[in-house]
Amino acid sequence: MPALICGSLAFDTITTFPGRFGQQILPDQLHILNVSFLVPELRREFGGCAGNIAYTLAKLGGAPVIMATLGTDGDAYLDRVRGWGVDTSLVTTVSHQYTAQAIIITDVDNNQITAFHPGAMQQAGEVTIPARTDIALAIVAPDGREAMWNHARQLHDASIPFVFDPGQGLPMFDGTELRAFVDRATWLAVNDYEGRMLCDRTGHTLESLSRSNLKGVIVTLGAQGCDVWIDGERHHVPGVAATQVVDPTGCGDAFRGALLFGLERGWSLVRCVELGNRIGALKIACRGGQNHEIDREALGI
Repeated sequence: MPALICGSLAFDTITTFPGRFGQQILPDQLHILNVSFLVPELRREFGGCAGNIAYTLAKLGGAPVIMATLGTDGDAYLDRVRGWGVDTSLVTTVSHQYTAQAIIITDVDNNQITAFHPGAMQQAGEVTIPARTDIALAIVAPDGREAMWNHARQLHDASIPFVFDPGQGLPMFDGTELRAFVDRATWLAVNDYEGRMLCDRTGHTLESLSRSNLKGVIVTLGAQGCDVWIDGERHHVPGVAATQVVDPTGCGDAFRGALLFGLERGWSLVRCVELGNRIGALKIACRGGQNHEIDREALGI
């Protein structure tokens, strides 16, 4: 059955800085920060969390339904997504707005600095969860603040289990709001830094979160793999070595696409995460968030 993906559709302008940010930023001069990075490589990619997650889920053989907003410059993106056979009936075009845009600089250590223009994403909160009986589960991925809040509430009210994936949207919410998200969600997916911030703001630990209403807490650790917390117990799932490290952009989204694929099929959370680690290793070897190829036969699915 389909998985509803609530999140952003965006264009990514991705550049590479052939040095280290840490060598250009003086910690004792942050109050007068004024830095410039020479970026000889530049490319434009289709991105946004919803688009990236849907790409991987579709490539794996899942059935994503995207709920997001595009601007008046988004026709090419809409055509691209429809070319994957993805349901775009819940994608709304907003007049007088550009599609959301991310400008990303990556250094040689795969650290990233991102500037983000929300554009049409600012109206995503006006799109409501439809009354559909075919949607088995969902994910609330980074989006406009109102959209994340409204969609989490609407999914909970409709008794649709969902993954709460706050990502870069996490700082928009205070502890009370984050606790409300957790109370409504079925699973929580964060990276290590996000997990620390969420725990700090909510007063929870990862262990206590996993003993709440949540069926599991997934913490991604980059090349080290993932920690999966279930009923207060931590299960470490080792990482998968990539053939090469080219571009980390979209790795977390690719992982979440695999997570949804496994959840659609009723897999254990650990098995879902094992697939996510394998897909993340494939993605990091490719540029952009929607260019990695997936050989389902080689993956045994």
